[in-house]
Amino acid sequence: MELIEASALVTGGASGLGAATSRRLAEAGARVTVVDLGEDQGNKLAAEIGGTFFKADVTDPAQVQAAVDHAASESPLRVAVNCAGVGSLPQRTVGRDGSPMDLQMFTKTVTINLIGTFNVMRLAAAAMSKLEPANDDGERGVIVNTASIAAFDGQIGQVAYSASKGGVVSMTLPAARDLSPVGIRVLTIAPGTFDTPMLALLPQEARDALGAGIPFPKRLGKPEEFAALVAHIVSNSALNGEVIRLDGALRMPPK
Repeated sequence: MELIEASALVTGGASGLGAATSRRLAEAGARVTVVDLGEDQGNKLAAEIGGTFFKADVTDPAQVQAAVDHAASESPLRVAVNCAGVGSLPQRTVGRDGSPMDLQMFTKTVTINLIGTFNVMRLAAAAMSKLEPANDDGERGVIVNTASIAAFDGQIGQVAYSASKGGVVSMTLPAARDLSPVGIRVLTIAPGTFDTPMLALLPQEARDALGAGIPFPKRLGKPEEFAALVAHIVSNSALNGEVIRLDGALRMPPK
């Protein structure tokens, strides 16, 4: 699908994987709406790429609807990419001291990563479904969600995060099937260990060690590589209902 004169919405779009995706889609000709909670970063990036910034919490239906309406007012909304999400501190189901996992932490992680993703997907898809098809295939739009290899290889202490990303993986195929009658594709990228602002907080020695544990290439993934895959997904209409691991063949050990 071509992005010239089309609108794209990217959540978590002001930093990390989302920022790289916002830039890549803008380069492809899309009018990008950067959705994030970080106003300074968001406005700066939007100015850089010729897009717009919209502050919204992905778990808030009214705020997301407003962001979707804004993106759709710029140009026909053809692409939505969900990069918004949170990590969680390692916590076992039952701690060494016998205390159960904090339910509030589990709930928050699932609410943002899974329910927030679905909230954006359902509202963006509703807007896309009202458009005229963009090509002879009858395609109206594409939604790309972000999971993690933790959905498959969750480590000790990652129950909350793995559950949230596993939910994103599991809804990919049924969502694609739900939306196929209106010509909307749904895919998910499951990245491995990427060089994002979260990892930038670690000492260089620790970051190098993480990269060395990846079979090939032996380095952290680059946000630009994630963005390149998003761009390919958008352009390749035969891709649908699939979860794509982007991890250099990494399989996480138990801990």
